[in-house]
This record gives sequence, C-alpha cells and structure tokens, in this order.
Amino acid sequence: MTLMLEPLRRIAAYAVCTNSVGQVLLVRASQRSGTPGTWSLPGGAVDHGEDPCDTVVRETAAETGLSVSVAILTDVLADMRALPERKITIHTDRLLYQVSVRGGTLADRVDQPTDLARWFTLEQACELPLRSFTARALGLPASSADIVPEEPPEFPSFYAVEGPDGLHRAQRFAAYAVVTDPDERVLLTRVSDGYPGAGCWHLPGGGTDYGEQPGAALIRELVEETGQTGRLVELLGVASHRDAASLGPEGYPIDWHGVRAFYRVVVDRPAPPTVIDVGGSTCEARWFAKEELGALPVDRLTEVTAEAVQAARLT
Repeated sequence: MTLMLEPLRRIAAYAVCTNSVGQVLLVRASQRSGTPGTWSLPGGAVDHGEDPCDTVVRETAAETGLSVSVAILTDVLADMRALPERKITIHTDRLLYQVSVRGGTLADRVDQPTDLARWFTLEQACELPLRSFTARALGLPASSADIVPEEPPEFPSFYAVEGPDGLHRAQRFAAYAVVTDPDERVLLTRVSDGYPGAGCWHLPGGGTDYGEQPGAALIRELVEETGQTGRLVELLGVASHRDAASLGPEGYPIDWHGVRAFYRVVVDRPAPPTVIDVGGSTCEARWFAKEELGALPVDRLTEVTAEAVQAARLT
C-alpha cells in the first residue's frame, strides 16, 4: 500500500538539549501533524537557502519558547515514514545538533503542528511514544510510532520545482568524504565539463538516494567515482551552500541549495583510482600527497572541498 503513496524529500535540523539536572527537551505533535501524540526533539524543515544551524535555533524558539545556541553537530541520519492519510511517503535527512538554552520561557502552542514542550528524564522519555529518530538520538529503544514503507519508492536523483520568483529551485542532501590512505595521501575527484565547478578538484561523494543512509551512500559513491573501498571514521560537519543561479547540464539557471555532510574515510588498501561511473559528474580521480594538496590554488578546489580539508586539518 505504501508504494502507492507520493514520495517527497526534505532536510530537517533538530536540537538535542539537556538541562542542568539531565532532563531532555521534547515537543509533542498535535492533531495537525502527521503523527499526533508522538514526542520528538524540537526542530523542523530547513528552508530553501537556510543554514541548518539557523533552522534549529528558529524552530526550537517557535516550538518551545526558548532561545538556544548551537554547540556541535552530533549526528546525521535519514529515515522514511509513510503518511497514508496524506497519501505521501517522506524521506527526511535529519541533522542533530547539541544546543544549550540562552533564555526564554517554556511555552505551549495552539493550532500548530506541535502543541506541548516539556523536560523529561531519560527514564520518563522511555515511556513516551517517541518518534524513531528521537529514540535513536537519545540512545533509547527503537519506537514503533512511525509507519515505515516496505521499500523505497522510485524518486529522481535530481528534482527541481518552480520557485515563487519563477526560477527553478532545488534542495539536495549529499554526503562527501575526506579520504586518506595509510601514507596520509588524500583522494580527490575532478568535476566533469558541463557541471558546476567544472575542472575543479572535489571530494568523493554525492547526493544520497531515497531511503539511503548518508554513510552507506558515501561508501557507494566512493566505489563508483574512484574504485576504492573505504571505511567511515568520523563525521566532520555539514556545509550549507546556495547558488542562486547555478548552471549545470540541465541548460537553464537553477536556484540551488546544497546541504552536504562530510566525513573522514580511510582506504586501508589503496589502488590506482578508476572512475567506474563514466559519463557522470566525475571525470578523474587522483591521490594527492599532503604537500601537493597544500600547493593547489584555492580556485582549483570546490568550496565544500576547501571547507572539509580545513576541518580535517590536512593542510
């Protein structure tokens, strides 16, 4: 039955917030939501062009009445849930941030998707009907509050819609890797002609498929783009970038918003790089020694690559 539902995708950001006595802040879904009565972390959808850090601050204030500051990104995960009453299936890429309260007063809401905000001990939270991602984020037993589709529906890897200004817009979640080998060489890929950033060196990785976890997507993309088998080491962070008139193989301007998670990945047994997915956005892959990487001009690197290499302290 869930295969008959219209598939949708979205990116969302959430707050993991604890107080001085170890209680966690949760919000309850109202009758206006798709899962009324369930409890989850404060947060919600990332608006087009919005930095996820701003999303989590904005949504937490709206849902709880509290002002928070973001400390650190703690996890990135994806899930699917079916809403038969709305005839949709949603894939959500969720960014989880540890936050602290700056001020404000806890407040309830009327006629909104969430109606209550409360502090709970983990023992109390165990007794609540938690959304599955919230249970995972808190290290609690998995919840069955969500209806999960039997298998992922078909969904295009690129999906653009017309925005309010008439320009097509697209929001895409992707996972990229800062890849090293035992000799501390760094693996980069070169962007093919006809794609944004053509000719620049880029991180291995790309957009995740519907129903796919970012880590699994990254390992798949690494094989397709470079022929290497790697293992995930750590989550480095998330980059948010908007190009208001990106030009790619579609041939027309797109208001593009990319949210990209980047990870450290180690290839224990490196091999000569081979682009397996020929004809796509990657035309070359190469191992760089640290000094070679440091000597590359900044304009030869894509923005996300420069950010990730700096975060991993490789130059």
